[in-house]
Amino acid sequence: MPIDPYILLLLGTVGLAALLPARGTAADVASGASTTAIALLFFLYGVRLSTREALEGLKHWRLHVTVLAATFVVFPLLGMAARGLVPVLLTHPLYQGLLFLTLVPSTIQSSIAFTSIARGNVPAAICAGSFSSLVGIVLTPLLAAALLGNSGGGFSADSLVKIVLQLLVPFLAGQVLRRWVSRFVARHKKVLGLVDRGSILLVVYTAFSEGMVQGIWHQVSPARLGGLLVVEAALLALMLALTWYGSKALGFGRGDRIAIQFAGSKKSLASGLPMASVLFGAHASLAVLPLMLFHQMQLMVCAVIAKRRSRDLLDRPAPSAPIARSRTTVVTGSHIR
Repeated sequence: MPIDPYILLLLGTVGLAALLPARGTAADVASGASTTAIALLFFLYGVRLSTREALEGLKHWRLHVTVLAATFVVFPLLGMAARGLVPVLLTHPLYQGLLFLTLVPSTIQSSIAFTSIARGNVPAAICAGSFSSLVGIVLTPLLAAALLGNSGGGFSADSLVKIVLQLLVPFLAGQVLRRWVSRFVARHKKVLGLVDRGSILLVVYTAFSEGMVQGIWHQVSPARLGGLLVVEAALLALMLALTWYGSKALGFGRGDRIAIQFAGSKKSLASGLPMASVLFGAHASLAVLPLMLFHQMQLMVCAVIAKRRSRDLLDRPAPSAPIARSRTTVVTGSHIR
C-alpha cells in the first residue's frame, strides 16, 4: 500500500508547528503569506482549467451529475448522519472537521491515476474531477455556511467575503487571463507544482501554529483519533460500495463505473486545506485533521482496488471465436486441442 510522500511532508509541517509555532509578529507574517499563497493557488487552478474542455465534458452529463451527487449530496448526508456519534466516538470539533471533509470537492490527479490503472474511462475521470473542483469552489463554502453555521469555527458573513476575495476572485482572474498566461504555466509546470505544494504546506503550518497557540490540541486524545479513523474507514467503504453498485444500477458500463467510483468516493486535500484555513481560522487545525487522515486512507485503499480492477480484464476469459460445426480434431504432438 502506498504512502504518499506529501503526507510525510504535511506531518513534518505539523511537527514543526508543534515545536516552533508562529507567535506575535511571526504569526502575522505567516498569516499574510498564507493568504497570498491561497490566492495564488486558486489563480493557478483557474489558469489550468480549460473552459473548452469543461464544456466538451458536458456531453457526458449523466456521469458528471452522478459524481457531483455522490460528492455534494450523498457525502454530506452521511456526514450529517455521523452527528449521532458525538460524543461516543467523536468530539464536537472532530465531528465538524469530519462534516467539512464531506463537503470538499473530489480530487483530480489521483482519480485520473487510479482510473487509468484500473483501465477505466480516463477522459471521464478528468472531466468529472475538473467539474467537481470547479463546482466546489462555490458550493463547498455555501454548504459549510448552511451545515456548520456560526459554530464552524467562527464562520460568518466576513468569512463569505474572504472566500470571494481569496478563492473565487483569483480563480475567475485565472480563467480570464488564461489566454495569455496558460503557455507560461505549462512551460513551468514543475516549478509551479512546487509552488502549489509549498503553498499548502504554508497554510498547514499557519493553521496548526494557531491551533497550538490556542491550545486546541489538548482536546484530542489517542482514543478519539482511533474513533475518527474507524468512522472514516466506514465512510470510505460505504462510498466505494455506493458508487460502484449504484452506477451499475444506473446502467453505466465498466469504464464509466470505474471513473465514477474513484471520482465520487474521494476528497481533495489540495482544495480542502486552503478552504478550511479561510472558513475556520484558528480552528482550522482540527478541521483539516480528518481530511488529512481520509486522504491517506483513500490513497491506500483505492490503490488496492485499482490493481484488482486492472486484473479483472486479464483474468476474464477471452470471448471464444465462432466455431464451425465440424467434427474435426486438431492434434499437435501427443496433445489434443
